[in-house]
Amino acid sequence: MPLQQKNIFSLRSMPGLFQISLRSISALLVLLLASACLQAQDEGKQVTISSAVENALQQSQLTTAGGSPFHLQAHISATDKSRPEYAADVEEYWVSPEKWRRTIKSSGFSQTLVANGNEISETLTGDYYPFWLHDLVTALFDPLPMAGQLKHMNGQLEIPEDSTQSNSCLNLQSRVGVAPVQNTVGYAFCFGGKLGLLHAAVTPGYRAQFADYQPFKKKLVARTITADFAPGLTLSAKITELTEIANPDEQLFAIDKATPAAEQIKSSQVGEDSARVLALNTPEIVWPPLREGKTSGVLSLYISTDRNGHVREAWPLGSADPQLSEAARQQVLRWQYKPYVNNGASQMEAVLTFAFNTKIENPIAILTNAQARKLAIRTQEPVIAPGKAKAGTKFTLRASVDEAGRVQSVLNLNNVEAALYSAGAAALKKWRFRPYLNQGKPDRFYADIIFLVR
Repeated sequence: MPLQQKNIFSLRSMPGLFQISLRSISALLVLLLASACLQAQDEGKQVTISSAVENALQQSQLTTAGGSPFHLQAHISATDKSRPEYAADVEEYWVSPEKWRRTIKSSGFSQTLVANGNEISETLTGDYYPFWLHDLVTALFDPLPMAGQLKHMNGQLEIPEDSTQSNSCLNLQSRVGVAPVQNTVGYAFCFGGKLGLLHAAVTPGYRAQFADYQPFKKKLVARTITADFAPGLTLSAKITELTEIANPDEQLFAIDKATPAAEQIKSSQVGEDSARVLALNTPEIVWPPLREGKTSGVLSLYISTDRNGHVREAWPLGSADPQLSEAARQQVLRWQYKPYVNNGASQMEAVLTFAFNTKIENPIAILTNAQARKLAIRTQEPVIAPGKAKAGTKFTLRASVDEAGRVQSVLNLNNVEAALYSAGAAALKKWRFRPYLNQGKPDRFYADIIFLVR
């Protein structure tokens, strides 16, 4: 995949994060169309992908040519309130694609951008524009940054006639990595309901889900945008103010001294082969032993470096085991690359793919029915509706139990019929156990519980 560059200030020139280039779109379509799935939950009108994209953006993107001048304020935060490091405030005064002022403030980075005609003024605090922050700022003003590439794709989407129906989604898969170590990553673009509004765009380097659409002038604007970056980490951008600017203050857009392009902060997406050429200190990953799961396979991370080549963020893309993704992530965050230079030093983004090979140590205990029932301090037998199963039928479900003796999930390893699984799982989730001790310490365990239909 060829090198791609995005100017972090730009609304219109950014090609999307690690997206398909126009030059390679035809070749990639040959590979992707076999795995493309156009999904609609109900019959509706057929539209081309290009029309679906154009329709969604014309209805909801604030920054299209001819749009109403606006003042916007938004707050970004983690849905888990214990993660205050993922917080920022965004403010924008916008008159046209050529005249706008944006301010971004977070604990480690701030940026004031002023665009006026062909000139850009940029003031920064901090040496790194976080990937997570840029992702959500992009979603606020340029919700489908890869629109140009999507419009060149053949195919159709079915937009439901009933506005209450589910999304119509374009799902694609692509190979990443360098042979023989390769992985498959997904792309999804979803348009919702009768109006075909954009509901989600998820790619290796850009993720956003749009909700709470409300009117603004002639548009419907998503007031809440969320993005999942890692298990347990979901960030949300909420628009707290959106008002029309009747008489723009020209002083807001005055530029005393333009910032040269080579000095503006920007980011370049590179293929993994190109990233390898820039590697300076990238030691082999040390894989920790596992307690369960696959001991060999592949996983991918999406990394972002600062302009000095230090890896500042690494996010999981796909793995056979989340523990291994986290182990790789923590080690990659100590990696160093040569600075990527393209008309000035640039932040670098890339997908990295790894082959892992490890072993099982201290496996999680699997208790028999008798062993588990001895540990149980509260039990409940399933209530099965008459006629759903013969009296005397036995079935087994596996409960995953945490260190405190609480059932976290119920697994149907034996493909038990749906009615029996549903009743058994509902009952098991009410069970409580004394802690299971492993080398004198409470430990999680599995319990294979046998139920009898009476």
